[in-house]
Amino acid sequence: MNEWEWNLLEDKTSTVRDVEIDGIAVKVGDRVRLRPKEGGDIFDLALRGQVAIIESIEEDYEGTQHICVVIEDDPGRDLGMMRQPGHRFFFTLAEIEPLPQAAPTLEDETANRKTIKPRILIAGIGNIFLGDDAFGVEVVRRLMNRNLPSDVRTVDFGIRGLDLAYALQDNYQTTILIDAFPHGQTPGTISVVEPDTKEIASAPESLVEAHSMHPLNVLRMAVAMNGSLNRVLLVGCEPHSLGGDEGYMGLSEPVEAAVEEAVNTTEALVRHLLAEEAV
Repeated sequence: MNEWEWNLLEDKTSTVRDVEIDGIAVKVGDRVRLRPKEGGDIFDLALRGQVAIIESIEEDYEGTQHICVVIEDDPGRDLGMMRQPGHRFFFTLAEIEPLPQAAPTLEDETANRKTIKPRILIAGIGNIFLGDDAFGVEVVRRLMNRNLPSDVRTVDFGIRGLDLAYALQDNYQTTILIDAFPHGQTPGTISVVEPDTKEIASAPESLVEAHSMHPLNVLRMAVAMNGSLNRVLLVGCEPHSLGGDEGYMGLSEPVEAAVEEAVNTTEALVRHLLAEEAV
């Protein structure tokens, strides 16, 4: 059920303190993994496998219970917690996988973030409906399952360029962008590029477009918003196809084969960057 449909029923719903899923009690603030049923809409495809935080547990007028969640790595998650549109998603109990009880709650995570401010941002960029343009999204999803240091923040920004520009206002020491990177190489070639942040900062304002998700355009927009870019690295992959006029879902064979290499390359970059800071 999407948020618009839920809003039509919201005045007829009641809140529930906790529910049991697969024998495990879950409550507001708990972390869960999303497992949308097959045959859903594009949001179900995009959210499948994502880790989310329970914002509320609602029971509709027919007695059916629904879990309202916000995505853990959504830069606009705070808006979702304030019940603002666009950052809340509703799922049935069957579409929710409880995470281990030892996992931190929202309150725990908030407390940790006050003491440990991430120094490195890993940002996945791409459109899952444009073939190999989904490369950055897939790499970041796999990185989310790796045991990265607590001072590294990993986010799937997809096509949300404005959200990424706002995130860059947090003054990270290093931002690692992961994206398809067409530059005439063999499809599947992984490259690490360091753009000149001084040139980005001096770009004319006419080049800044709020609705474009081209990495350099987002960086220009972040600078125009008075952000400090510090160091920026791009882990890019030469695409085979970006979907053509009609687009399609799924990575090509050479790009799919390069995803794990990009994951390992990004992890190695993180280790190197943190070691540099420790010296």
